[in-house]
Amino acid sequence: MTDLASLLPIALAFLIVAVSPGPANIATATLAMRSGRRVAMVFGTGLAVGLSFWGVVAATGMGALLQGSVYFLTGLKILGGAYLLYLAVQSARTAVHGKVAVERFAGTGGHWFRRGLLLNLSNPKAVLAWMAVLSVGAEGGGHNMMTATLVCMLIGLANYMFYALAFSLSGVMAGYRRFSRAIEGAVAGLFATAGYGLLRSAVSR
Repeated sequence: MTDLASLLPIALAFLIVAVSPGPANIATATLAMRSGRRVAMVFGTGLAVGLSFWGVVAATGMGALLQGSVYFLTGLKILGGAYLLYLAVQSARTAVHGKVAVERFAGTGGHWFRRGLLLNLSNPKAVLAWMAVLSVGAEGGGHNMMTATLVCMLIGLANYMFYALAFSLSGVMAGYRRFSRAIEGAVAGLFATAGYGLLRSAVSR
């Protein structure tokens, strides 16, 4: 039987983590403003699948083993940092070249799904976040853990869909077209800072 008293704080804690403006949410918002709702929703679905993968890993107990592996976390930080720097370069090119660079972001649904999937699969913070949140659910047994994991997966998906819908509104997209270079420049700086932070953390261990 699911313990709703313990499920609620897990859901709230995960919601707070999910809605915070990290690389995944920033990427979804920027893509929604740049390319529209459909592309952002496909990208968000890829993010949700990547996030859910780490949820399953954490719920099955593998997360604790991976969390304690210096080599795994270091490798994941390097991969995640490198990918964020790649995204920073893409946004920087758009900031410099404007609409010409925006056209290069056209791609198939599978392309955007894979990009979203890779972003969260290479995110070491996702592993740690799941471990922290689900540690509360572990007190209620296996069934409670499974329910908590499923609820958190749905929260993650809903969060990315919200960002895709909110930032693809016509008014928001019009504002992006007007200030695209400034927005992309700021996003490039955020991605570069996050990517550098991960690489620095990996090397300093």
